[in-house]
Amino acid sequence: MAEVAPVSRVLTQAMLHAYADASGDHNPIHIDEAFAATTPMGGTIAHGMLVLSFISEMMAGAFGERWLASGSLDVRFRAPARPGDTVTARATAQEPRDGRLRYAVEVVNQTDEVLISGTAEVLSEA
Repeated sequence: MAEVAPVSRVLTQAMLHAYADASGDHNPIHIDEAFAATTPMGGTIAHGMLVLSFISEMMAGAFGERWLASGSLDVRFRAPARPGDTVTARATAQEPRDGRLRYAVEVVNQTDEVLISGTAEVLSEA
């Protein structure tokens, strides 16, 4: 089974603004720091799909075109990520099933809090 190298990024408010522009999701919880400070979150939080993208980046780094053509994710969002957090996507190999490689995947922050967890699958090499 292929080794999958982790991907780490430091989230910035600029990344959240760029993702909002790219996705069209301008929810103020992500981009309006003054508004977000008045919410139970206490500040802006990253878009869940932005954080999830680091898992796909990690898998694409390990499997390239095969991930893009046959990869799948089944994940749950567990906790928010915030500007200033260092987030790390990582994968642990599981038993292959039905011709597909399987990995337990997660994104954690700098305190090892799980932000996203789930399973990634990709076709085995032919």
